[in-house]
Amino acid sequence: MSESSANKRRAGLPQRVRMRHTEHYVEELSSRSETPVGKMVPLSEIEPDPNQPRTTIGDLQDLVSSIRDKGVLEPLLVRTPNDLPTGKNFRIISGERRYQASLEAGMYEVPVIVLEVDADEALEIALIENLQRKDLTPFEEAEGYQALADRHGYTHEQISEAVGKSRTVITETLQLLKMPPKVRDAVLALGVNSKSVLQEILKAKSEEEMIQLLEKAATLGLSRDDLRRRTRRRTSTRRKPYTFAFKAPDKSYRLNLTFRRSTVERTDLIQALQEILEQLRQEESEGPGEA
Repeated sequence: MSESSANKRRAGLPQRVRMRHTEHYVEELSSRSETPVGKMVPLSEIEPDPNQPRTTIGDLQDLVSSIRDKGVLEPLLVRTPNDLPTGKNFRIISGERRYQASLEAGMYEVPVIVLEVDADEALEIALIENLQRKDLTPFEEAEGYQALADRHGYTHEQISEAVGKSRTVITETLQLLKMPPKVRDAVLALGVNSKSVLQEILKAKSEEEMIQLLEKAATLGLSRDDLRRRTRRRTSTRRKPYTFAFKAPDKSYRLNLTFRRSTVERTDLIQALQEILEQLRQEESEGPGEA
């Protein structure tokens, strides 16, 4: 990591924080700080980050109702960059849904935790926090992991530690980015969100086969094991190419002639052997110097 990243750790951000689904990691951020970093801030002083990785806010009605009833229970993470517009003092690192829901709920102020980080470090934190959402599509999750690797130099092991998932899950999820765009569009259109199903479909040999499996998975509600059984069944019933085998009586040579089709008539076999003989005779007549 860079020197700025090291300074960030000293400012209170835990190194490779293991994210937890049961308790938000901002609690760990604040507990590790030597001085309190949380405070209440008017919503009018806060602005969303235009570069934050979350592209959709989603339905806020349940969150709005919760905030009206109980207030904002989970602080927003914010920073204080130099390019803020007039009247704004903080830019959101993570927590835009809480920010937008608080506006809709008519709140005046919200709890925040202020971190002294730059734009690149803020994006790193936002990416990790975003990956803890439970409503991500498999591709959004994979793209988030890839962004941590590409932009911030995370290894699969470090991503695993940061988001609290096994390294195998990280590696398998990243494999989904190999899915062709046409197939990915079909995934989204059909609403197939099971990573295990998509990983099995990715093993198909062509886009057409992938889409066929997707349609069956979506229509019949097939699991990964269902798809595996279907693939095995299809493979076991597939006819093998026909092979003609001949062994010399004195065992001095053996001939194997394999056809692409599974059924071969005797006349087809004779014709193939005649073509081989004709080719050999032609090469013999041309002589070694004229080939």
